[in-house]
Amino acid sequence: MRNVLTVFRRELTQYLTSPVAYLIAFAVLLMGGFIFNNDLAFRNGKEVTSGAAILSAYAQFTLFFAPLLTMRLFSEENREGTLELLMTLPIKDNQLALGKFLGAWAYYTLLLVLTLIYQIALVWLSPPDLGVSFAAYMGVWLLGGACIAIGMIFSALNENQIVAAFLTLTLLLLLWQADQAGLVFSNRALASLVRSFSFQTNYLYSFAIGLVRLENVVFFVGVIAVSLFITTQIVESRRWR
Repeated sequence: MRNVLTVFRRELTQYLTSPVAYLIAFAVLLMGGFIFNNDLAFRNGKEVTSGAAILSAYAQFTLFFAPLLTMRLFSEENREGTLELLMTLPIKDNQLALGKFLGAWAYYTLLLVLTLIYQIALVWLSPPDLGVSFAAYMGVWLLGGACIAIGMIFSALNENQIVAAFLTLTLLLLLWQADQAGLVFSNRALASLVRSFSFQTNYLYSFAIGLVRLENVVFFVGVIAVSLFITTQIVESRRWR
């Protein structure tokens, strides 16, 4: 566990000292502010305010900035040759992967915490259903973890950060729209299987409306676990090259 914490602190420190990470935070909050104001203007006098509205937009932002958070995790180590140095240390591959993942997820969590300013503003203006907001936050947090874990796979596969980010974004967009992709198949069982992998379905039709279903929690946790396993195998394979 000590090795995981060491890698975790190293990665989180790199995020907190990187100008790119702060640019991502600025962009997310700026876009979130526009959406928050537009949502308030739309609902003014017409509908009850919802704390989940901004989080649904944040979930879609995650598809685009998660690749930026993960593209350097292993790609930079591969390009600079520091991954081989790390492998000489008394640390297991799964500990390395888990530490890097937790570091990226912790930074993502900090970005998510910053959005609480919108919830505070709503409580002051017109108190929303806090139960729905809590479920939405839980869903976005798990979604972010799944996106980061997937991004680590492509970062471990590539030395080029741009390629890693592009491949991650492509897969995340496909997974977000998997419910639409399922309509292409005439076989009902196959279509249902494809749609079950939809990030959009597992978030928007459960967490975003205030429902915390075990099956949706298990889905995102499963994506994280499988992705970390694949990443570990990729890193381990480099030991034997």
